[in-house]
Amino acid sequence: MADEGAARVDGTRPVVREASGDPGTRRRGAVVAALMLAMALAALDSTIVSTAVPQIVGDLGGFSLFSWLFSGYLLAATVTLPVYGRLSDTFGRKPVLVAGAVVFLAGSLLCALAWNMAALIAFRVVQGLGGGALQGTVQTLAADLYPLEERPRIQARLSTVWAVSAVAGPGLGGVLAAYADWRWIFLVNLPVGAVALWLIVRHLHEPRREPAGRRARVDWAGAVGVFACGGVLLTALVQGGVAWPWLSAPSLALGGTGLALLVAVVAVERRAEDPVIPGWVWRRRVIAAVNLALGALGVLMVAPTVFLPTYAQSVLGLAPVAAGFVLSVWTLTWPLSAALSQHVYRRIGFRDTALLGIGTAALILAVFPLLPYPGRAWQPTLLMLLLGAALGLFQLPLIVGVQSTVGWAERGTATASVLFCRQTGQTLGAAVFGAVANGVLAGRLGGAGDLDAVARAPATGPAAEALRRAVADAVHAVYLGAAGAAALAFLVLLLLAPRRFPVLRE
Repeated sequence: MADEGAARVDGTRPVVREASGDPGTRRRGAVVAALMLAMALAALDSTIVSTAVPQIVGDLGGFSLFSWLFSGYLLAATVTLPVYGRLSDTFGRKPVLVAGAVVFLAGSLLCALAWNMAALIAFRVVQGLGGGALQGTVQTLAADLYPLEERPRIQARLSTVWAVSAVAGPGLGGVLAAYADWRWIFLVNLPVGAVALWLIVRHLHEPRREPAGRRARVDWAGAVGVFACGGVLLTALVQGGVAWPWLSAPSLALGGTGLALLVAVVAVERRAEDPVIPGWVWRRRVIAAVNLALGALGVLMVAPTVFLPTYAQSVLGLAPVAAGFVLSVWTLTWPLSAALSQHVYRRIGFRDTALLGIGTAALILAVFPLLPYPGRAWQPTLLMLLLGAALGLFQLPLIVGVQSTVGWAERGTATASVLFCRQTGQTLGAAVFGAVANGVLAGRLGGAGDLDAVARAPATGPAAEALRRAVADAVHAVYLGAAGAAALAFLVLLLLAPRRFPVLRE
């Protein structure tokens, strides 16, 4: 369903620029540079810590808590996305992005000064509170600055920054931890973030937008409720089956509390004049379908990002660096495919382009379990190259398409909703596929060990072959599940999304 006043036009036609001032006066080049730096900060901080964990634990202790260095940041960044999206629609992108950058940099400085593991985890949560603003607002500003026909270019740049940062993060973290000090992992954020902040403050000038009626109010009750509900439910997913069994008292308590909070949030949001998560996000076919499809994308991405490195080392016998390369090759084809996707969706539309991409991805994921055992390294590498190309053709047209169906006053909320669903899907996928992999391993090994234990097992010895086959079977099962998630995304788009997106004439 389109906005009131929206023209139902073909999704591939160019649009008239919104009367928001000459883009040249915004000094777009400087602003885009700032957006790319901000995106790099958010992407690096998700991966740069991983290779420095031994040094961090050796200095601060708290080995049993270290997983929260990642979970705490992820939870805070994910659950704040809808809040920041609504705030950016109410107050503008610039104040939200500046506030988020300041919070992120403050969290980085505090992380570098942490005196024990509990303090470091708390400060990582502070970082995540700022990281949520960086992720959502950067994507929204990219759509504000460019008309429809130019958006693939900026989105491809951001995808490239994210991909390069994701690949470079572990290596950079390892170098800093080995040759400097692990605290520099957080201190390097300060000069980079300061440059991005200075560029935004100096060069981003948003036009004054007079509200059509009364000034929108901030739904603080809804914001707190969304944060609490999302935090509890995501904690249950992240820690379930890891810190405690799925059917244990902590899991049941968190799940029950999360569901109760969800009911309360729905009640609060239905009464709110300007809810944080407005009902139109799910009532409009395009946005609802894209939300569900990108949630499925988050689920399927867990298969390669989490399980492929273990497969490459345990089954193929590759060194960690070579195993990382097998995974990283999809970051070569993903942004390239995303950049070229505009030539496809200009001809066949946003939905059909995404269907082509996710349908191809489903076939590629389904082929993985058919690879010969133990196989050669080039085989999964080739599949990852193809998968990156397919997913680039899937994700970017959907994000650009959704952003093009809403006006400025709704773009932050719409963008945040799709990013929130994608990240929630990744959390759900990690929980579900972790349980699947551990279940297959338990069956093959007679209940001995889990995927983490197997990944650390020696490559030689009497049980080595049994371990390799068990890991191969477990990862094959995960990839079949990922193929199922891709098929689900295909069906959602085919059945729910209109063939032509109702693009709004700006």
